[in-house]
Amino acid sequence: MKRYILLLSTLLAAISMPAQEPADWVDPFIGTTNFGTTNPGALCPSGMMSVVPFNVMGSDLNVQDKDSRWWSAPYEYSNKYFTGYAHVALSGVGCPEASSLLVMPTTGELNVDYHSYGSEYSDEKATPGYFANSLKKYGIKTEVTATTRTSCERYTFPAGKGHILLNLGEGLTNESGATVRRVSETEIEGVKLLGTFCYNPGAVFPIYFVMRVDKVPTKSGYWKKQPLFKGVEAEWTVDDGEYKLYTNYNREISGDDIGFWFTYDDLKEGEQIIVRMGVSFVSTENARENLNKEQQSQSFDQLRTEARKQWNNDLGRIRVTGGTDEQKTVFYTALYHALIHPNIVSDCNGEYPAMESGLTTKSDYTRYTIFSLWDTYRNLHQLMTLVYPERQIDMLRSMVGMYKEWGWLPRWELYGRETYTMEGDPAAIVIADSYVKGLRDFDYKTAYEAMIKSATTPGAENPIRADIDPYIKDGYIPLGYFANDLSGDNSVSHALEYCAADYAISQMADSLGYKNDAKTFLKRAQSYRRYFCKEFGTLRPITKDGKFLEDFDAATGKNFENIPGFHEGSAWSYTFAVPHDVKGLARLMGGNKAYVKSLQYVFDEDHYDPANEPDIVYPYLFSRFKGEEWRTQREVKKLLDTHFKAAPNGIPGNDDTGTMSAWAVFSMMGIYPDTPSEPYYTLTTPVFDRVEIDTDKGTITIEATRPDKDCHYIESMTLGNKPLRKYRITHNELLDKKNLTFKLKAQPK
Repeated sequence: MKRYILLLSTLLAAISMPAQEPADWVDPFIGTTNFGTTNPGALCPSGMMSVVPFNVMGSDLNVQDKDSRWWSAPYEYSNKYFTGYAHVALSGVGCPEASSLLVMPTTGELNVDYHSYGSEYSDEKATPGYFANSLKKYGIKTEVTATTRTSCERYTFPAGKGHILLNLGEGLTNESGATVRRVSETEIEGVKLLGTFCYNPGAVFPIYFVMRVDKVPTKSGYWKKQPLFKGVEAEWTVDDGEYKLYTNYNREISGDDIGFWFTYDDLKEGEQIIVRMGVSFVSTENARENLNKEQQSQSFDQLRTEARKQWNNDLGRIRVTGGTDEQKTVFYTALYHALIHPNIVSDCNGEYPAMESGLTTKSDYTRYTIFSLWDTYRNLHQLMTLVYPERQIDMLRSMVGMYKEWGWLPRWELYGRETYTMEGDPAAIVIADSYVKGLRDFDYKTAYEAMIKSATTPGAENPIRADIDPYIKDGYIPLGYFANDLSGDNSVSHALEYCAADYAISQMADSLGYKNDAKTFLKRAQSYRRYFCKEFGTLRPITKDGKFLEDFDAATGKNFENIPGFHEGSAWSYTFAVPHDVKGLARLMGGNKAYVKSLQYVFDEDHYDPANEPDIVYPYLFSRFKGEEWRTQREVKKLLDTHFKAAPNGIPGNDDTGTMSAWAVFSMMGIYPDTPSEPYYTLTTPVFDRVEIDTDKGTITIEATRPDKDCHYIESMTLGNKPLRKYRITHNELLDKKNLTFKLKAQPK
């Protein structure tokens, strides 16, 4: 009888426990230190709006100042000095930008100087679509959530006087200048200038906003920081200045360091004030329309619930069983990060800022922005194509739209401006990869035209491939051709990116039936061979006289120091970065065994950088050689176990708008798109016992049978219930066969 009672109580407990949702496994604090540059703020999938705690601004406390050390995120986990919520932030980028429109609640006498109105905080909580903390200085509980284009904030005050501040002078952007105007007692509107991302002075753009409070203030007004002039020996100097309050001025105000305040004199204990903000990159009218359409009569809690529902829907397209709790947290947080960028830039009415023109245009598709393509062409867009194809199609339409508006495909686009960050011609690779995998519902003929244009236009007229001339003429780019300072010359890196793009063009040309183009660009894609040096067994920069650089060390550059020829890496970081021609590189190295030995040397001697893109594919290249596939399985497991953890430093470095996270997502599922623009996945050991992936062709299942927890190597595989002996399968094979199984063992051989 006791046994039955125990069984009954266990069943009742199981029934009463709510089923765990995908969002429950997400920890938004992962990647918020160790230069991961993610943040724990509230947003929706691909949302234009994100509302993020801002804690990297200087104060009277000993904390990180965004200008004293290079930092490109509005939040850093170890900092504890809060100066407001930033609206519209970037996730996992290497240069500071946006994260402005800072809203801050305070109590006591009005103080608009962020150096002193900031507060330490505690009780942080973050989950998809929601963030909260408690401000120690004021006893205020703060909570924020978001819709696609708007934010909703709830501030719970103690009794007494309270304030809501909007600071338009601070943020991560390197631009300054803003305007704000009072619309009514509870509404303000305005615009803030953003831009100069990664030192590009031309990439400047406005963000428009409308902000509302749900309680009429006792009083409100503007502030502006006024410089103080002092006469010193007949010369005038400018001090830091002081803040001037405008209490009887009711029109608008502009300046570099301005803001608006709402004051409430007699708040009751526990009284809440709701702040709602809509944004647009087109106009204040559109910001207001976005706010009105996305927040009608919903309460804060209803909006929070809807945001969570959106995340569960998107995260739930992939379901995992087995693995540890930490592995589930790492996986779903990585998927969460991969679903942030690119993000929506078109307003509810379809309008968006046209590329590089200053004009407004309109589309019948969802327009996207923040195309960090040097990063994301390697795996993130492949994840979109596999699991979120309807979103990827609109991203392709967005890139083709940029070409129609500007005349060029983007490289690193940000809110309608090209930042020219990093190198190469990555949009061509993304387009070709999607096309050869069957995504055709976009203007692919115009896309191909754009790809050919950037691959053939002379450098003097080519903003994407400015140093293309020697690449076409001689098959390589010499040192000093495009950079006077050889320590900052990236000639080899540039050429390798052009090889990757030309290979992509050849693949799309072949699929379109353009055989001559396919042959031409396939030949150009082999240009990397000119850089191979037998003496070192690596790629090596070439001087203007066609000789290898004399003073050369293949290991220098691994710590991101500037070196001739390579960008953000050493020669080892780039030598194997030609997955489209593994056999050709192996021949240069002296055969398959020499290739495998050299590649293993990269891992054994710590030349592999898990925090950057050039060598991101390296672990999967072993599987191109029969009998060496176990090395892929071993190295991928090591990298996942070492560098991806359920902790604030749980990403190996900059997430690069989700690229590092997408690497983890694919690797944990047991498949990886090792050659962008080829419709293939390389197989490795899945972390989970079962993975279910919803696609537009049905649900794929990936299953692993392991006799015990120490079985990490593949013994046998099946695809569609038939034995599988190859370690690369096509995209269509995966979609059509639907069931991929692995039988695992403890030892590699």
